[in-house]
Amino acid sequence: MRERIVAGQRWVSTSEPELGLGVLLESQGNRVVILFTTANEKRMFAVDSAPILRVRFKVGDEILIHTGETMIIDRVEDKDGLLIYHQGDQSVSEGELDDSISFSKPDDRLLGGQVDDLRTFNLRIESLFRSSKIRKSPVRGFLGGRVDLIPHQIAIAREVSSRLAPRVLLADEVGLGKTIEACLILHRLHLTGRAERVLILLPEPLVHQWFVELLRRFNMLFAIFDEERCQSISAENPFLENQLILCSQDFLLDHPERIPQVIGAGWDLLIVDEAHHLEWSPEESSDGYCLVQALALETASVLLLTATPQQLGAEGHFARLQLLDPHRYNDLEAFLRESDYYELVADAIDLIQEGGEPDVQRFVDRSPRITEGLASLDKEGARERVVRDLLDSFGTGRVMFRNTRKQLRGFPERKAHLVSLEGEEVFVAKVDWLVGFLEEHPEEKILLIGKSLDLVEDLMEALLDRINMKIAQFHEELTLLQRDRNAAYFSEQNGADLLICSEIGSEGRNFQFAHHLVLFDLPENPELLEQRIGRLDRIGQTETINIHVPYVKGDVGERYARWYQEGLNAFEKNLQGAQLLVKRLQQIKADTLPRFIEESKKLREETEAQMERGPDRLLALTSKGGGEIEKVLEELDGWDGDREFEDWILRLFDHFGLEVEELDGRDYLLKQGNVITDAFPDLSEDGMAVTFDRDRALMREEIGLMTADHPMVRNSIDLLLSAEAGK
Repeated sequence: MRERIVAGQRWVSTSEPELGLGVLLESQGNRVVILFTTANEKRMFAVDSAPILRVRFKVGDEILIHTGETMIIDRVEDKDGLLIYHQGDQSVSEGELDDSISFSKPDDRLLGGQVDDLRTFNLRIESLFRSSKIRKSPVRGFLGGRVDLIPHQIAIAREVSSRLAPRVLLADEVGLGKTIEACLILHRLHLTGRAERVLILLPEPLVHQWFVELLRRFNMLFAIFDEERCQSISAENPFLENQLILCSQDFLLDHPERIPQVIGAGWDLLIVDEAHHLEWSPEESSDGYCLVQALALETASVLLLTATPQQLGAEGHFARLQLLDPHRYNDLEAFLRESDYYELVADAIDLIQEGGEPDVQRFVDRSPRITEGLASLDKEGARERVVRDLLDSFGTGRVMFRNTRKQLRGFPERKAHLVSLEGEEVFVAKVDWLVGFLEEHPEEKILLIGKSLDLVEDLMEALLDRINMKIAQFHEELTLLQRDRNAAYFSEQNGADLLICSEIGSEGRNFQFAHHLVLFDLPENPELLEQRIGRLDRIGQTETINIHVPYVKGDVGERYARWYQEGLNAFEKNLQGAQLLVKRLQQIKADTLPRFIEESKKLREETEAQMERGPDRLLALTSKGGGEIEKVLEELDGWDGDREFEDWILRLFDHFGLEVEELDGRDYLLKQGNVITDAFPDLSEDGMAVTFDRDRALMREEIGLMTADHPMVRNSIDLLLSAEAGK
C-alpha cells in the first residue's frame, strides 16, 4: 500500500542523510517538494524512484524536539497522515521535531530504520576497492586521454611524470607527438595532486588549438587569459581566479604590468610550447626568455617543447637547458666542451650494457668522470647506476628527451616533385603551374605554405580570377577565431580543398589528413623547411606525402630547391643535426652551385654519422623512458578491456539515477533521467554518447571515451564514497 503523502510530513534523503530532517511542502502527482531547513536546500523528488524515506519513530525511540528537549516515545498516533508522538501527558507533532536530526552515524541509521539495500552496500564495497586500485595504478592519468597508446609517447610520459617535480625539454622531431606527451604528463601530474595550478604559455596562434585539444582529448577545461579577461576580474591578481590557465606570451609582453601578477600567482607546473623562440646570448636575453626564466625560477615543474632545439644554435640550446636546471647548466664554454666527449660516453655505455669489460685506460686522459664511473663496475648492481650517472652527467643528461623518425621507423614515404618552370615573371609562372595542378587534383586536400602575408593575399586574388574551388586562408592578420575556423573548414570532408598559409602555418597545426604540400617558396633555414613538411608528416599520416616545389629556371628558388633536394635530401628525409650542418656549410668555399651541392652532400653524411655516434645515441638512451614500456602498455590494455570495470561504472551511474541506454557493443547513451543529487555532473537534454572502446572513440570524436580517469567517473566515485549510501 502506497504511503499517504501530505504536507508537513518529515522525510529524509537516504543518499544524503546529513541534510537532516526535511519537511514535505507540497505534492504534485508522483513528485514531492521537500525543504531541508538545516542545509537550506529545497529539492524535488520522484516518490517512486528517489532515495527518500518517510521518517517514522517507534515506541521506545528517543527524539529531539526543536526546543532542545528530548522525550522517549511511549505511543504513536497517525492523524490524517501526520504523526503525533506521546510521552505520558506530553505530545508533539512530527513538525515539532528538531530539523538537525541526522541518521549519518551507522548506529543512528540502524536504530532509525534507515537500512540500505544489499545492492547499494555491495556497490559501495566494490567502489572502495576499485577507487583504491585506481589511485595506486601506475598508469593513472594515461588512461583518460582520447589518444592512441603509442609506445614512445607513453615511455617518455611515464619517465617524466614519475619524477616528483619534472623539469624537462621535450624535443621530438616534428610530428612525433610532443604535445600529446606534454598533455599526458600534465594529466597524470594533475590527477595525482602534483600540479593543481598549471600555466601554459604559447605563441598566440596556438592558444585556441591547445584549449580545444585539452578539452576534447583530456576533458580538461582551461581558462584563456587575455587583457580583456584580466580587466573583467575585480580581484587584485586576476591569475588567482583560475587553477588552469592558457595565455600567449605576446599578451604578457604587451602588458608588462601583468608580469609581476602572473609570477606572483604561484604555479605547480609551467608548460612553454615552441620554446625555440626564446632567444638568448651571453650578451643579451630577449624579453620572452626573461619572462619564462622568472616563471621557471618560481615553479617546481617545467616542460619546454620544441621540435628544433638547436634552431638558434648551441647557445640558444644551452639557454633553454639553463631554464630547466640553472645549476647544472651554468657555464656555456664547459657545455660546449662536453660535446667532445659524447661519442666516448656513448661507447662506454654500449660496453657496460653489453656486459663487457671496457678499457678504462682509454678514458683516463680524456675524462676523469668517465674513468671514475667505469672503475666502480665490479661492484654489485653498479652497471645500471653507472649508465644512469653517465647519462645525467653529460650533454643534456635526462633533462632532454628526443625521438626521431629514424629511431622509431614505420612512417609514410615523403616524395619530392620539383617542377622546373620558364617565364620572365616568377610569380606569374608559378601561378600558371598552380592553376593547372589544382585542376589535375580536384577534391584533394592541398596545403600551400609561403613566407609572407602579401604572398597569401596575392595568391588568393590570382586564383579566384582563374579557378572555381573552395579556398581558405591562414595568416597573421586573421584573428585566432578566424584562423581556427579556416583550419577546421579545411579539415572538413566537404570543406576547403586548398588552404593557403603564410609562415605561421608552419608551427603547431596538424593537417595529416592532407597528402599534398605545395612549397610556393622555400625558407633559408632547413629546420623551418622541416617545420613546414611536418604539418603533414606526422603520426596519423597514412599515405605518401607529396611535396611539390615549383621554381623558375635561373631564379634563386632553383638554387634553394636543388640544394635542398640534391645536397641535403631534406624534402624526402628528416635532416639530422641541421644547425651543426648549416654552421659547417658557411665555411665552404665553392664557386659553383654543383660544387656547393656536392660539398653539402658530403657534410650532411658526415654530420649525420657524427650525430648517430654521439648526441643521438645518448638521446635515444634517455628517451626510452626507463624501460619496461611493454609492461606499461599491457597494463593500459588491461584497463581498456576490463568488462567488469565497465559493468561497475554503469551500476554506479544507475545508482545516481542516470538513464543508461545501450547502443551497440560497448557504446552507451547517458541521459539525465532522475538524478538523485544536484552535485552530479550536468548532461545536455540530448544526453551524452560514450564508449569504453578506445579505438571506437578515436574513430568517432563525438563519442566520449569512458575510463577510470574520466571526470564523470571520478566525480561519481567521490559522491558515493563521501555520502552515507551503502554504509
